[in-house]
Amino acid sequence: MQPRPMMLKVLDIASIIVLAISTYLALFYAPTEAVMGQVQRVFYFHIGTAWVGLLGFVIAAIAGIAYLATKNMMWDKFEVAAVEVSTVFFFITIALGSIWARPAWNTWWTWDPRLTTAAVTELIYIAYFMLRQGIEDPEKRARFGAVYTLLGGISAPITFMVIRMFRTIHPVVVGTESAEAQGGFSMTGDMKVAFFFALFAFTVIFVDMLWHRIRLSSLEEKVEQLKLKVSL
Repeated sequence: MQPRPMMLKVLDIASIIVLAISTYLALFYAPTEAVMGQVQRVFYFHIGTAWVGLLGFVIAAIAGIAYLATKNMMWDKFEVAAVEVSTVFFFITIALGSIWARPAWNTWWTWDPRLTTAAVTELIYIAYFMLRQGIEDPEKRARFGAVYTLLGGISAPITFMVIRMFRTIHPVVVGTESAEAQGGFSMTGDMKVAFFFALFAFTVIFVDMLWHRIRLSSLEEKVEQLKLKVSL
C-alpha cells in the first residue's frame, strides 16, 4: 500500500483535535440541562454520530447509482467504505440513545417510531455485508451491492423524518418542532455551540475514516487478485 498522502495525515491530526474540542464542549462548556441533568450531555455525540451515519448511507446510495451508471469499481469501493463506517457510527448512535433513554424514559429501549426505524436501518446495512459475503464474483457483487444500497438508502430519510410524521416521545431538536413530539427541550446559545461543533467534528472524523477505508479496499482488491492468480 502506498504511504499515506499528506492531506490524510493532516486529516488524522485534525480528527483528534476536533474530537477533543467537541468532548470538552459537551462535558464542560455546555450548561447542564434543567430537567434531564448530566445525562443530556450524551445528546451531542448521539446527534453527531447519527448525522454522519445517515449521511453515509445516503452517500453510499449515490455511489451505488454512480457504479450502475459507469461500472467503475472505484465507486464500489467508495460505497462499501461509506456503508461500513456509517454502520459503526449508527450503532454508536443507538447505544448512546439507550444510555440517554434509561434516566429520561426509565427504560433502555422502547418501540418508539424513531427507535424502531433506526433499528431497522442498522439491520438493513448489517445484512448488506452478509449479501456481499455470499457473492464471489466481484462485478456481480458490486452490482447487487449497488442496488441494495440504493433501496436501503430510502431508510435514512425515513428515519430522519419519522418523528415529524408520527406521534413519538423522541424530541425534535433540529428544525421545526413537531406538535406530536413529546419531551423536547430548547437549546441555549452555549448548547448550540456544542451541538453544531459536534456535527462538524464528526463530519471531519467521518471523512477521515472513509478515506482510510477506501485505501483498505484497494489493498483488499490486490489480495483478492493474488488469490485468483494462485487458484488458476
